[in-house]
Amino acid sequence: MPDEKLLLSWHGAGEPIVNWWRFLPLGDRAVKDWTLEARLLHWLTLVWLGLGLVVLFSASFPVGLAEAGNGLYFFNRQLIWLVLGWVGFQLFIRLPLRRSLQMAIPGFFLCLLLIWATRLPGVGSTMMGATRWISIGPFQIQPSELMKPFLVLQAAWVFSAWRRLHFKARCFWLSAFALTLLGILIQPNLSTTALCGMSLWLMALGADLPLMPLILTALSGVCLAVLSISINDYQQRRVMSFLDPWADAMGDGYQLVQSLLAVASGGMFGSGYGLSQQKLAYLPIQHTDFIFAIYAEEMGLVGCLFLLALLATYGWLGMRVVHQCRDPFVQLIALGATVIMLLQALINMGVALGLLPTTGLPFPLFSYGGSSIMASMAIAGLLIRSAREAHQATIVPLPTARAQLSRRRAAPVTPLRPQPLRRYNRRKL
Repeated sequence: MPDEKLLLSWHGAGEPIVNWWRFLPLGDRAVKDWTLEARLLHWLTLVWLGLGLVVLFSASFPVGLAEAGNGLYFFNRQLIWLVLGWVGFQLFIRLPLRRSLQMAIPGFFLCLLLIWATRLPGVGSTMMGATRWISIGPFQIQPSELMKPFLVLQAAWVFSAWRRLHFKARCFWLSAFALTLLGILIQPNLSTTALCGMSLWLMALGADLPLMPLILTALSGVCLAVLSISINDYQQRRVMSFLDPWADAMGDGYQLVQSLLAVASGGMFGSGYGLSQQKLAYLPIQHTDFIFAIYAEEMGLVGCLFLLALLATYGWLGMRVVHQCRDPFVQLIALGATVIMLLQALINMGVALGLLPTTGLPFPLFSYGGSSIMASMAIAGLLIRSAREAHQATIVPLPTARAQLSRRRAAPVTPLRPQPLRRYNRRKL
């Protein structure tokens, strides 16, 4: 296949040269050989990303001008992270999923270490009552966001090979997943914990694991969420403001009230691109958690329906890939990637519309944030790669095939014994 050469071309006896033009959106001539679902998902991802950049430019300009004296401050930083995310996006598209799995184990445990490192004094950065970031020079990374693609890869391998794994291996990986969710929960980050937990649960359900343990796991997850809300005071205030935001419209319910005003002000066709009023120091953090409210105000109901149609088409194609996959490992990757992208987008929209309590979950490919956009691009790349491998059957590893062939050759050949000639009994004729 053309992609197996991995971006390298040979010129005579010279050194391999990287074809950088393949990293461009329209520069890969091998796209015509992809499956229809892979090509449609590729284009939908580009449309989603382009629309997100357009919305982020409008939503972040006032806050950039107020905080940094430069309206393009957040947009320019987002472009820097986008370049890094684009490289990961292209690599995941072109690398076979079995090769990507080799990066999953070190990436998974590195992100797990960073998640717990946020609790160390002087390492984690605290903002708005949560310690979720690690500062690296002028930039900040969020390990819980970077964990998502590695979590999908590793969980797909564990659940697809569940019946072949030893009991100790099962306990080890379940403990690793539990430590991941617990580390995110105590930051505290209930929304990301719920997103990752539901994604793992749905992947386990798709792998046809026993139903009763899954039900007990879901119940324990609900109990942990209730316990987290009862312990953290700010989460309690968010739930109360969600139930009746107008009771304290200038206090705990202020953010949700301003978001609802932004959505309602959009009307049918919106106020026009760049003409949002709520982004002018009325709606807090409008370029991250509440970016959908600015989009709804400027694009109106028609723009929101277009975005919902895009998400619905993306989800339909993702589930179509899940249905077509022959390899359980590839099938679970497609399922996990589809669930994370769509569920995260729908939760963010539900928060802006007042259908869910306020959370800090960003909108994939829309919200500002380097860790978020790199993780979203990687997950989208995994889904497109799954679409490319959907029609491939499970291949027996080469060492196993050679071993079977050698055993067949070494098997002793039993010579055939000559059978005695039968004599006819003339008396019975």
